[in-house]
Amino acid sequence: MALMDFIRKELIEIIEWTDDSRDTLAYRWPDQDKQIKNNAQLIVRESQVAQFVYLGQYADTLGPGKHTLKTDNIPILSTLLGWKYGFETPFKADVYYIVTRVFPGNKWGTANPIMLRDPDFGVVRVRAYGQYDFKIVDPPLFLREVAGTDHHFRLDEFIDVMRSKIVTVFTEAIANAKVPVLDIAGRYSEIGNALLPGINPVTTAKYGIEITSFNIENVSLPPEVEQAIDKRGAMTTIGDMGEYIRYNMANAVGEGKAGTMGFGAEFAAAMALGQQMIHQPGGPVGAQPGAPKGMVPGNVAVPAAAAAGAAGAAVAATPASALELMNPAQVANMLGVGEADVLAELEAGNLKGRRIGSQWRVTREAVEAFLKA
Repeated sequence: MALMDFIRKELIEIIEWTDDSRDTLAYRWPDQDKQIKNNAQLIVRESQVAQFVYLGQYADTLGPGKHTLKTDNIPILSTLLGWKYGFETPFKADVYYIVTRVFPGNKWGTANPIMLRDPDFGVVRVRAYGQYDFKIVDPPLFLREVAGTDHHFRLDEFIDVMRSKIVTVFTEAIANAKVPVLDIAGRYSEIGNALLPGINPVTTAKYGIEITSFNIENVSLPPEVEQAIDKRGAMTTIGDMGEYIRYNMANAVGEGKAGTMGFGAEFAAAMALGQQMIHQPGGPVGAQPGAPKGMVPGNVAVPAAAAAGAAGAAVAATPASALELMNPAQVANMLGVGEADVLAELEAGNLKGRRIGSQWRVTREAVEAFLKA
């Protein structure tokens, strides 16, 4: 009787595993080198499958339920064992429990930039990251290609093994889809779902897993490409570049921030004003309000072309003297004094001038007014 009790203890009668974790993908049931009794009970819970492995060969896969282990329940294992008369004696085999539920929220990302051919920017380097959900659909293939003989294969190990593989699959799928980079950035969810038909055939055939959801959270370009995009957007916003330049020049002159370029812009604006005065209706400056068109003061009839030429010459002389701008050194040379004396008069306000940035500009008219005073 004692011998039978000892033999009974060396046989496995019930095989079951309760998953008390949320990160286990595959678990090898610990048998302590015991043999499985004929007609032993195998209990597989929902979201589990049991995979038999005999001498490194993958045998039967049993789904959720209570199974009595006998010849008709595990025919592949029976064939591998080669027993003519069924399970008349105990047998030895490894039992792996595989979790088949969905594992959500797994992060993926490109450790290094991936090269893509883009219709807008040519060949670009792109970084991307996001999340994906997956489940195991082919337990033997998953054990062979991913988990191996690990007795307790966890999610963190899976992420380490699959990170580069997922990125490779993503790169191939996005390259085949030929989606422009700018479209990826604006349609993350839509493109992620569209990539599933290209990703799943590869992951299922190679690794025995199915990607149930694939999300792109961010796609980033190199800094120089992002700067080019920003510049292009700014140019589009500006619209007419000529109007934009004139607007900025006018603001710079008005605020006294124009510097050397502002002086040139101010002088050009003044000359434009003079030309506008020449061509305004009624003739040049000084024309009598009631004079007929083509007449100059004194009601002397002059051909229009001659009048315009004479008026242009007269007005050209006046603005030239009034609008001529000089710096302090030129004023000092004109007055025969030192530049420091001119600067002192400007600071005191005796000589009228305008400070543009750190430089003074004085009109000839202001100098003549100073001399008369």
